[in-house]
Amino acid sequence: MEPHRWLPLEANPDVTNQFLKQLGIHPDWQFVDVYGMEPELLSMVPRPVCAVLLLFPITEKYETFRTEEEERIKAKGQDVKSSVYFMKQTINNACGTIGLIHAIANNRDKMNFETNSSLKKFLEDSLSMTPEERAKYLETYEAIRVTHESSAHEGQTEAPSIDEKVDLHFIALVNVGGHLYELDGRKPFPINHGETSDESFLEDAIEVCKKFMERDPEELRFNAIALSAA
Repeated sequence: MEPHRWLPLEANPDVTNQFLKQLGIHPDWQFVDVYGMEPELLSMVPRPVCAVLLLFPITEKYETFRTEEEERIKAKGQDVKSSVYFMKQTINNACGTIGLIHAIANNRDKMNFETNSSLKKFLEDSLSMTPEERAKYLETYEAIRVTHESSAHEGQTEAPSIDEKVDLHFIALVNVGGHLYELDGRKPFPINHGETSDESFLEDAIEVCKKFMERDPEELRFNAIALSAA
């Protein structure tokens, strides 16, 4: 069977905020641009921040690192709290939506959902599922697919054709129980990047983003957006 394929989303706060609104989330939290990694640029981001989405290129260097990281963690193990909501990605180009789901799901106690929110229902239905089952459930979950589709056409650049190979990928960085987790549906499990706090979360998350950039110094296609209290 052909894998499911969606149009890619832009790392553009207008697009992601519109998407969250359509999924039935009150605008108490809004995505904002992170204009740079320097302290003075980070100080422009409204606080508190509860999640960061990073858009980055999948390059050969990155894929080599990803394989090594996976083998290292499988050998050494890592501590992941059972309360971390994680799902796999089985739909091509759905990484933006999965990043949003990861950001909201791991902050659902902070969010105000509309009564008929399709995302709230998706999270409630999928809480007891495995990461693989959540991925399968998203494949059949029309309300989110339709919203993704309209959001993909919202961006400033023309949406690429659905069959075009896109080598840009979204991940979510979240704080669950005082630990910073990287959630990437292409990986077999969440990655624990160590301790964090509500106060230091943005700076800690940006340190993780910097590592992505340092691994690919020739690349310029990095973009971060932060989910901030509006």
